[in-house]
Amino acid sequence: MKKIVAIIERGDDGGFAIYSDDVKGLVGTGITEDEAKQNFIDVRDEQSEYYAEKHGVLPEWTNLDIEFRYSLAAFFIAFPYINATQFAKNIGINPSLMRKYKMGLASASDKQKQIIQENLKLLTDKLQHVQFV
Repeated sequence: MKKIVAIIERGDDGGFAIYSDDVKGLVGTGITEDEAKQNFIDVRDEQSEYYAEKHGVLPEWTNLDIEFRYSLAAFFIAFPYINATQFAKNIGINPSLMRKYKMGLASASDKQKQIIQENLKLLTDKLQHVQFV
């Protein structure tokens, strides 16, 4: 394990929840994404200290980088200015299905996630070249 993969999800309260399968019990929550990320880091640090007290050494994951990844529902909360319907039309996914992903009512297949990921990268690449006059 070279990094901790942390999954950002839509929280039941409309905020954010973050968990990792890499470290048992490592979770964070917050109303904002930044609050949830900071809570996640704080919990990691607290768990690391507890582990060290119990076992006499720091766990291997203490200083690992954290790679945050989004569920589709959390992505659209974190970036509310991205219109799910228009984005879906642009990349050839059923807009109704994309709205279900956005609301957490359906889960995208690996193939659908790959299509979304690739098209999001194309969009960000295109945006990087925008210049205003």
